[in-house]
Amino acid sequence: MFREKPPTLTLIEHDPASAHVAGAWLVHMLSPKPVMNALSLQLQKAATEAELIWDLTQVSALDHIGAQMLWRAWGKQRPAQLILLPAQEGLFERLEQVSQLAIPIPPKPRLTRIMQLGTVMLGFLEHLLSFSVLLGQLILDLGRFIRHPLTGPWKELSANLFRTGFQALGITALVGMLIGVVLSYLSAQQLVTFGGDLFIVNILGMSIVRELGPMLAAILIAGRSGSAITAQLGVMRVTEELDAMRVMGIPQGYRLIMPKVLALAIAMPLIVIWTDVMALIGGMIAAQARLGMSPGFFIHKLPEAVSLANYWIGLGKGVVFGILIALVACHFGLRIKPNTESLGQGTTSSVVISITVVIIADAIFAIVFSKIGY
Repeated sequence: MFREKPPTLTLIEHDPASAHVAGAWLVHMLSPKPVMNALSLQLQKAATEAELIWDLTQVSALDHIGAQMLWRAWGKQRPAQLILLPAQEGLFERLEQVSQLAIPIPPKPRLTRIMQLGTVMLGFLEHLLSFSVLLGQLILDLGRFIRHPLTGPWKELSANLFRTGFQALGITALVGMLIGVVLSYLSAQQLVTFGGDLFIVNILGMSIVRELGPMLAAILIAGRSGSAITAQLGVMRVTEELDAMRVMGIPQGYRLIMPKVLALAIAMPLIVIWTDVMALIGGMIAAQARLGMSPGFFIHKLPEAVSLANYWIGLGKGVVFGILIALVACHFGLRIKPNTESLGQGTTSSVVISITVVIIADAIFAIVFSKIGY
């Protein structure tokens, strides 16, 4: 059976100095790393000789990869003295034609400060318009769901409740309890100094029930469930499932967006209650360890320290935060382009914007309800 000879390069330094290329310069013969490294070193050495005669008549086979190696060693132009076989001429002619093609470099746009600001504002307005369209479609879908509840997407709603609600109980319980322990220890350290041990119930109750509980739950859900919603819609865009739904006449908003928004609107208040309870348990344990306050006394004083209005404000925050997180996640999920880079950027933007929107909404709650519950 005929066996191809390995590629070789022989340099002859006496007059006239020449480089004899022989063997099969094919991709499978050049692919072994030792062969590639050895030939690359020889080609680099040969490239330093200006008046070298290149003889390729002993090359038994030559493909585009082998020709590219020689072409790069020659500085992407034919050497002054080159001996080729007629069969090799076509390869190097094509390489010569490609090298002569001028690749235009697009001019970099020069943007002034005002133009950059205008670009940012236009992008913001575009997001605002898309978000308004999404919100309007959600209201229409909710109206349809209220009119015809029996034909509603109950399975999708149940699945989203399980994913965004039940599966988030573990992480919210852990973080809530740890925050309660930390807050209780830090508060007790200061209260002992001033002899106000009993006020730890007021501090923990008000801060957790009214502020920290809803905020912690919202931030955790934004990072966990919000990113999952965006990624799910993004993958459906990449795999063209959204286009398939549109072709089949399945309403995306009614089957995808509305169940997710409703699920988070229902699950978030329950998660807020769960986070509040776990944070208060953590604070209760730390208060007993640091101040010797019994859990029974802590539970007895809690209703006096925290009025019922604060519980309702916390639950209201949970509903609003859940709706905002779901809407932002769906908004960025639907804007993802059919490529993996856009999927990563959209998921990151979804989490960042969700947390930012939640903090802004919490600030608005603090201003609007500043005289209620104290």
